[in-house]
Amino acid sequence: MKDTQRIQTKHFQLTLLITAVVILGSCGSKQKQVSDDSESSLKKGVVLVDYREKHKVDIFIDGDLFTSYIYPTDLEKPVLFPIRDATGTIITRGFPLDPREGERVDHPHHVGLWFNFGDVNGYDFWNNSKAIPEEKKGHYGRVLHRGVKRAESRDDGGVLEIAADWQVPGEEDRWHTVLQEQTIFEFSGDEDTRSIDRITRLTAQEDQVVFTDNKEGLFAVRLDRAFEYPSDKPQIYTDTDGNPTAVKVMDNKGKNGHYRNSEGVEGTEVWGKRAVWTSLSSNVGDEDITIAIFDHPDNPQHPSFWHARGYGLFAVNNLGAVVFDENNEPFRLELAPGESIVFKHRVYITSWYHASDEQLNTQFADFSRK
Repeated sequence: MKDTQRIQTKHFQLTLLITAVVILGSCGSKQKQVSDDSESSLKKGVVLVDYREKHKVDIFIDGDLFTSYIYPTDLEKPVLFPIRDATGTIITRGFPLDPREGERVDHPHHVGLWFNFGDVNGYDFWNNSKAIPEEKKGHYGRVLHRGVKRAESRDDGGVLEIAADWQVPGEEDRWHTVLQEQTIFEFSGDEDTRSIDRITRLTAQEDQVVFTDNKEGLFAVRLDRAFEYPSDKPQIYTDTDGNPTAVKVMDNKGKNGHYRNSEGVEGTEVWGKRAVWTSLSSNVGDEDITIAIFDHPDNPQHPSFWHARGYGLFAVNNLGAVVFDENNEPFRLELAPGESIVFKHRVYITSWYHASDEQLNTQFADFSRK
């Protein structure tokens, strides 16, 4: 009887020990995003899963969800959202699709990572969102997802190829396509980094297409509040229930973003400057993170200008000039019917360390050879 009791006691103690280990293990700072696709979460390499009925393609790297290419019907452009670093930390702002407490609720057209422009044949593609009143929609263009042409999973990198139409309002409430877009995304990563290469070809259709000098462009991401600079002005933020709330006394806790570009310019002074790359670093909790964007030498106006703001908007603009410096010559890009233009950009994200100039210059040299 005593032997039985001793066995039961030891079994109970072992159960408590195992439970404690599980609980402690689940509290680590490097928790990964759990996938609802168990098969994808077990595979190594880059795995793309096309959920057409959900209007998205999920991208996994070594079993962890990295980002999703989404094209919901109520969004005026397809985007990558949300974006996570290699530890699973979300680096993009949640508003307006999935607002989080403490976020700014400005600029509802800033969603995830996207590509469009503020003046195409006089139409504004950049600022369009469902927040625009219907009576003003006639001044705005949209980018309509047309289909996934290729979704390849590979050990060393995944490839997603999509087709889209850039459309403007036409007669009798119909949409008129002015540009056809073909974009190839290349996704890669390891235990500390994530990378996205975006190669976009825009082809004019039956009309001439004119891109006029404008600051609202071109390849952009809106980031989490940790990447912002502290602010002393009243703002509207998201409360615990997800509602917009005016805040007069600023809470800058956790905001510690820092810009630096390839020319050594730092802080918000990178706005409107030319550079081959610009980086934005932050400490998110106890994790050091850098996100950098690279401009390819084949792009128009390389090295490009940067539309990089202190409130979390981070964009490279190959089509603006005089809007950034009045001493520049105005830039104008014209495409005749059937003519194309190609843009190439890279996004590079580091986890647990801030990328050095040397590391970013190495990345740029590698990207330049593409």
